[in-house]
Amino acid sequence: MEATLPLLILVLPLLMFLFLGLFGKFLSHKWAGIIGTVGMGVTMIIAYYTAYTYFFSGQFVGADGERLQYIVFDQDWLSLWGNLTIKLGFLIDPISALMLVVVTTISFMVHLYSNGYMRDHHGVYETGFQRFYAFLSLFSFSMLGLVVATNIFQMYIFWELVGASSYLLIGFYYTKPSAVSASKKAFIVTRFADLGFLIGILILSFTTETFDFMSLTSSPLPGVENTYYVDAATATTALESAGGQMFLGGSLMTWALVLIFMGGMGKSAMMPLHIWLPDAMEGPTPVSALIHAATMVVAGVYLVARLFPLFMINNAMGGAALDIVTVVGALTAAYAAIVACTQIDIKRVLAFSTISQIAFMMVSLGVSREGMHDNLGYMASMFHLFTHAMFKALLFLGAGALIHAVGSNDYTAMHGLRKHMPITHITFLVGCLAIAGIIPFSGFFSKDEILTACFGNSAVAYVWMSLVAGLTAFYMFRLYYLIFWWKEHNVPQGHHAPKDQPWTMTLPLILLGIVAIFCGFVPFADMVSWNGHAPHHSGINWTVASISLAVAIIAIAIATAMYRKENAMPAKMRSFFPRLWTAAHKRFYFDELYMFITHKIIFDRVCKPIAWFDRHIIDGTMDAFAAITNKASYAIRGLQSGSAQSYVWVYLIGALLLGGGTVAIIFLFF
Repeated sequence: MEATLPLLILVLPLLMFLFLGLFGKFLSHKWAGIIGTVGMGVTMIIAYYTAYTYFFSGQFVGADGERLQYIVFDQDWLSLWGNLTIKLGFLIDPISALMLVVVTTISFMVHLYSNGYMRDHHGVYETGFQRFYAFLSLFSFSMLGLVVATNIFQMYIFWELVGASSYLLIGFYYTKPSAVSASKKAFIVTRFADLGFLIGILILSFTTETFDFMSLTSSPLPGVENTYYVDAATATTALESAGGQMFLGGSLMTWALVLIFMGGMGKSAMMPLHIWLPDAMEGPTPVSALIHAATMVVAGVYLVARLFPLFMINNAMGGAALDIVTVVGALTAAYAAIVACTQIDIKRVLAFSTISQIAFMMVSLGVSREGMHDNLGYMASMFHLFTHAMFKALLFLGAGALIHAVGSNDYTAMHGLRKHMPITHITFLVGCLAIAGIIPFSGFFSKDEILTACFGNSAVAYVWMSLVAGLTAFYMFRLYYLIFWWKEHNVPQGHHAPKDQPWTMTLPLILLGIVAIFCGFVPFADMVSWNGHAPHHSGINWTVASISLAVAIIAIAIATAMYRKENAMPAKMRSFFPRLWTAAHKRFYFDELYMFITHKIIFDRVCKPIAWFDRHIIDGTMDAFAAITNKASYAIRGLQSGSAQSYVWVYLIGALLLGGGTVAIIFLFF
């Protein structure tokens, strides 16, 4: 593999951002879209070639059959204390090669799709169209830089760039107050999470004296010979030492990993830092597909996967980092699935679905606990990341086609659309079948691997996640029937009947639909693992698969009975569980809780007293000094009147006082 070719994966999106950002206003809308789309298309082709060469050329397979890491380049950037140096580099290994395919594929589809979506039915482009494509390119560059980082500080730099890009895209409609509020909410919530991430990086790097991934993850499990990662004796000794240093009941290594995971919780919208993602749907729908379905939100999963050897070492030393990942993922998956069952806005249904599916990946990583060669949970998480990216992007882009045709996000305006929008209907159904885990669609294979990993490591996690998988099938087919079946769509007078959108929007739906059907057959077990060795894997576990398939079919049958045709069952169910339905519809009042904490406690109980103290005590003290000084100056200003006669009198009186005092002292003492 030529070292210069992979670099174009980063260079091209950066050039597109600079060109469209600086000169886009001089281009027509059409040419701005073409240039941005072609640039990302070329980037995608190079990424495909890079990934194919890495996985199938045989150049990067070691003597024992393990997959090797390939450093395209790694240059020193900043030197800190001791041997600690921040580098900028380009790393290709199984998960970064996988992410190159995911990010460029979804980004290209979104670029192509946006050429149609960002125009109205009369062909008029939206204001800021060129700016929109510049922001898309910036996001793609940032996400690609994140996944190929050779060290954790470089990842953090691009991590923050991804956050900035997300802020710009969510708030693209900056004249819309809800979009501005949503962009600020996303930025602020993820900043709190990223503070934890940064502190975790500092603890880890201070302990190990390195930011480098290959050094950090080189330490083998106790008693297991490591043939995959490079030798890094300093980092290994430091990690063992950090594992034994205790702070507030946890080892230093555990605290570092938990704080780093906090950053992943923010980006991947895990509880309780999930509140930004549903509101982020205020951005254009292609943004939802790109950022909040397939790329940005999986950054947290990718972060845990990248540092997974450290989590395994921490678990072997009795640390709780993986336990925290598992519990947070399981709770988030169930919470988001329940909330999705009650939402009316179709993009918010998909948003909570995304939260739940990302949590599936976290749980899969969390239950991967056994020896060095048991990679099933890790592999299953990456497998589901890949398949989910394809079918969730398909669902979001399908939702965008529906919104573009109907002019509303509310499913109540979309009944009976299967006859009006057949292509959108079929592709959306494919996405629903895939996420529900119906064989032979891709979601069946990746979800089966996750449930198998849970089944082999934790019975509680297996039962819990199986029930969540059933809820997933239910709420997705609830959404499907409410949009495409239920009752016929009534076209308002003066409006055109809804129909399938232009080819720039339907072609990505068709392509992603095909991928969503067949990508489950990719031999992931032979390609992706945390230590380069394939897991002990004998194919589909039909015991687990049969149960999960039965659960999905039952859930779909219930959704069909309740929502295929208009009937009273949904209203009866809602009245039977009124408090639960209301709480789920209100997202279990997390937003209200945060508003109460920020306004009633932080602002009223903390900030106001501090503001009063600052205004009355600090400012009052300074004002008193100023007043005293001012009054004293007024009192003595006559001494500086400028009158010579006054000065003579003062001099004379002073001289007499001085002379009289001297005479008195002589008389008294001598």
